[in-house]
Order: sequence, then C-alpha cells, then structure tokens
Amino acid sequence: MATIKDVARETGLGIATISKYINGGNVRKKNKIAIDEAIEKLGFTANAFARGLKTGKSHTIGVVIPELGNIFVTTIISAMADVLRGKGYGVIVCDCRTDEALEGDMIKFLLEKRVDGIVNMPVSRSGEYMQPAIESNTPVVLLDRMVNDLMGHVSAVLVDNVSASSSAVELLLDAGHKDIGIILGPQEIFTSQQRLLGYNQVLIQNAIQPKDSYAIFSDYSVQGGYESMKHLLDKKEVTAVFSTNYEMTLGAIIALNEQGIQIPEEISFVGFDNMQISQVVQPKLTVVSQPLEEIGKHAAAILLSKLLEGSNSGSPRVVTLSTEIVEGKSILARK
Repeated sequence: MATIKDVARETGLGIATISKYINGGNVRKKNKIAIDEAIEKLGFTANAFARGLKTGKSHTIGVVIPELGNIFVTTIISAMADVLRGKGYGVIVCDCRTDEALEGDMIKFLLEKRVDGIVNMPVSRSGEYMQPAIESNTPVVLLDRMVNDLMGHVSAVLVDNVSASSSAVELLLDAGHKDIGIILGPQEIFTSQQRLLGYNQVLIQNAIQPKDSYAIFSDYSVQGGYESMKHLLDKKEVTAVFSTNYEMTLGAIIALNEQGIQIPEEISFVGFDNMQISQVVQPKLTVVSQPLEEIGKHAAAILLSKLLEGSNSGSPRVVTLSTEIVEGKSILARK
C-alpha cells in the first residue's frame, strides 16, 4: 500500500505540502496536478482515521432518524447526503426505532465515532438526550420537529405546520364541510401540536367549535392511520377527514376501501405529503405537499456553514419552509 512518503518521492514535493492538500488545504495548481497524478499512479488512499486523529475532523456526519422504512425521512436524508457528499462528507445513518432511550444511545455512539456534526429527526420529548452533543460543541440540526428544551441551543429546518394544516382544513370548509376529522401523530410531538393548532384556529375563525373527539392522535404508521380512520367512521357525522402524515394516509385509505366507502361521494379527504399515493389512489387525492428535498438541502447548508465556522458557535439557525396544496379530486362540495 502506497504511503504519503511514496507520493512525496514520486512528486519531489515535501510531505507537508502533500499533507496539506490531502486534508483540504490550498496548494499551487502545478503541485495539485502532480499530487493527483502520483496518487492515481501509486493507488494511494489517505487513511481517514489517522487523518481524523490529526485534524480533529472525521469528515463524517451522523444522522439519527425514527424509522428507516419511512419514505418521508429517507427522501430528506437522501437529498441532504447528496449535498454533503459533494463537499467531501460521508454520512452514518442510525435508526432509533422511535425509541427515546435508543435515540440517546445513538447520539452517544455517533459522538464516540467522532462525527463532525449531527442531524436528527427527534422522537424524544425532552432535550436531555442531546446534551452530550451540545456540551461537546458539536453542530446539531433538527429536521421537521423541534424539541422545546432545545430551542435556542440547536439549529433546525421546519415547515410551517400551522399554516399547512389551516390551508388544508380551509379547503374543506370552503366546500361546505363542518364536521371535519383530523388524524395526527403522537400528541407530544411538535409537528402534531402545530398541525392541531392550525386545525383548531381555522375552525374557530369560521365560528365552528372544535370537537376533541374529531382529533385522533396516532403513531405515524399505516396501522395507526387505519385504526384512526375506523374510529372516525364510527362517528357518522364526520363528512371529511384530514390525515397529516403519509403512512397514516395509506392506512386511512385502506380502512375506507375495506368498508367500501367512496371518496369523495361519501367522505372528502385531504392527505399529507405529495408522494406516489396521490397519483395511485383514485380519485387523485388532494394533498399538502412538503418540500422534502429542500428540507434536506437546507439542513446540509446549515451544517456546512457551522462546520466552516469551526464549531457550534453563533446563534442557532432555524429555517421554516412553506408547504403547498396539490389539488386532486378527493373533495366534494356539500349542498
């Protein structure tokens, strides 16, 4: 295996110059060309671990997500990883199985691996799990959800969930619906709270008192959406449903199909996340579309800027992105 000394002999350059170039420093163009040619000829591969020990940088980003099987999460992470890879960073993805204790263990594991930064879609309700990263001055970016205890301590990329929910319910109200059910994620999760707030606000603005029995908290799963939809169908007065998550929307549609209930003739429906389901389901669903790739790209940009600063210094950066309604044919106006 070729060493840096072999590259030095091949090029006639000093080890310090070659080391500087390998570690991302600037060298003269002619030296860069000579080093690149020698590396290719000799098959030299830099020892990333040794380089990390020397520089204190591993050029690796740790990611902790709730579930690997969640298409919403993986779409965001893929977009983020593309940007980071283009800047020379690798990504370690850890699935915490929506378990708060495991989430904390994964953060500690990544810090032990000397990652340069952490991206996290949190499941924990308390910010205590992230304290080791904060205390070690490791840049952190949260995705999609904020943890109240972490506000002012970490950066985040969110969407305007209040506005997203309000817009969806407004469509149903404009179509003459008043008895509108909503399927939400876990009650303690930031996004669930924000989407419920938007739902309640727009109902009250239209002189409709929200009914607690119409708001069903679930677990961001297909089964959860299925059970929630069945629960709402038991309330014969509900004429429209807003499902606030992709997997739960799948489950809700399965429940409707199972009972032979037609959309929109028998119930109007608005889903969340503009993925394949809006095209596959007939009639085409009206959905709230989140800018998934933009979330990933913004997370990468914030993290890279923090890494360029050399630490988690400075004020945390919180980016809030807008959603849009992609209209289908799943809403029927009531007379």
